[in-house]
Parts: sequence; C-alpha cells; structure tokens
Amino acid sequence: MLKVGIFGATGRVGKLLIEEILNHNHFNLSSVYVRNELQYSLPSSTMITKDFEIFLQSSDVIIDFSSPEATKALLEVALSYPKPLVIGTTGLDNDIQHLLENASHTMPILYATNMSKGVAMLNKIGALVAATLKESDIEICEIHHRYKKDAPSGTALSLAQSCAKARNLKLSDVRISGRNGNIGERSANEIGVMSLRGGDVAGRHTIGFYLDGEYLELTHNATSRLTFAKGALDMAKWIVEQKNGLYGIEDALEI
Repeated sequence: MLKVGIFGATGRVGKLLIEEILNHNHFNLSSVYVRNELQYSLPSSTMITKDFEIFLQSSDVIIDFSSPEATKALLEVALSYPKPLVIGTTGLDNDIQHLLENASHTMPILYATNMSKGVAMLNKIGALVAATLKESDIEICEIHHRYKKDAPSGTALSLAQSCAKARNLKLSDVRISGRNGNIGERSANEIGVMSLRGGDVAGRHTIGFYLDGEYLELTHNATSRLTFAKGALDMAKWIVEQKNGLYGIEDALEI
C-alpha cells in the first residue's frame, strides 16, 4: 500500500485527494502537513504535523497542491530529506522553477500545471497543429471559478508554451494577455492568452487556430476537480518507480 502525504490539505483539491485516498485500498493517508488547525477529522493512523522533516519521512510520496510560497518551502526542505514529489501548484515564478529543477537532481519530481490526462493530450495535439498550420493565428482562452487567484492559468501558459516552442518562438516575446484601445493590427507571431473568471467552473481551455476562411478550436473541459485529484494519485503511483529527474504527465503517458 502506497503511503501518501498531502501538502495543501486545506485547499479544494487537497480535500478531494484526502477523500479519494480514504476511499481506496491501494493508498494509505500517512501524513498531512498543516500550518493551522484542520476543520475536519482524519483517521488516527494519519500523522498530522507542521514539521517538514516528520512529514517527509513518514510517506512514500508527497502530493502538493498548495501555493507558490508553500511549494518553495517544501522544496527547500526536501533537498535535505529527498522524497518523490507530485506537484500541481500553479503560478510558480522563475526562481521556484529553478529550485524545482535543482531539487529534481536528488529526487524524482512530477510537475504539471494540470493533472488531467486530457490536457496532456491537448498539449501534444496543440503543438502538432501549431507546427503544421504555421500561418494560423493562435488564441488561447481559459475560464475558471471565481476563486482562482492566478491568471492566466498555469495550464493556459503551458499550452501557449507548447505552441510557441513548436514554432521556435520564445513565449515571453510573443504572448499577449490583454487588449484594449487602438492597439493596431495583430502581429503574425502573436499568441493570445486570455482569462475569464466566474461561477464554479472547474476549468475550460481552448486553443484556437484561426486562418482565412476557416478555423480550428480544440477544447478541454474539466467538469469536476476530482479529475485533478484522481490524476495526481495516478502520477504518484508512477513517480515512485522513477529515477531522479523532472517529469511531466506526458512522460507517464509516454506521449
């Protein structure tokens, strides 16, 4: 039975992860890291702690759906107490990305801005279309629930990065995430990444490829956050069998 530690237990996905683990015979909820008091009860066998060392050492694998600041703290301590990690936190800045890469030299880490297998396929297909329909204008639109803090979503940025890479472009040079006023015509290499927020939408991402006389739109809809919890647990089972390194869902799916 795989001993799983949950980092970010008070978040929406963290709570779903705990419920999913407790309902499965293949997983054991070995530890939960909390800075403040939990508002719900857990089995007596589960270690509830705010000590990073105890948290890391009591599990076979850690799943992290927290905040950029919390993920940074986790990685810094994990360098001294290496453990397979599955990280789904979005909004990581360049410094944390570098820390993630450095940590992966001493432990296997799977990082994904979206734990959905469907989004992994969308990334793969989107890059293929971007490379093939070189003359198309690329626009990416995402919508999430009203509580989401970062924009554009990490998933949208990953999709944009895949499309930019397929065209040998640097995303920071071509990304547009807002238009207002008399801004002139759209540039040829521009990749639009736009965000909508409202209601309880779990996640919708669309990549549009717009040509003269036709257009192609590829959309992924997440109808429940449980999708991300289930995906993260699938990735946890996979990452514990891997060597040190930084992986994505595409590696687990072999696509």
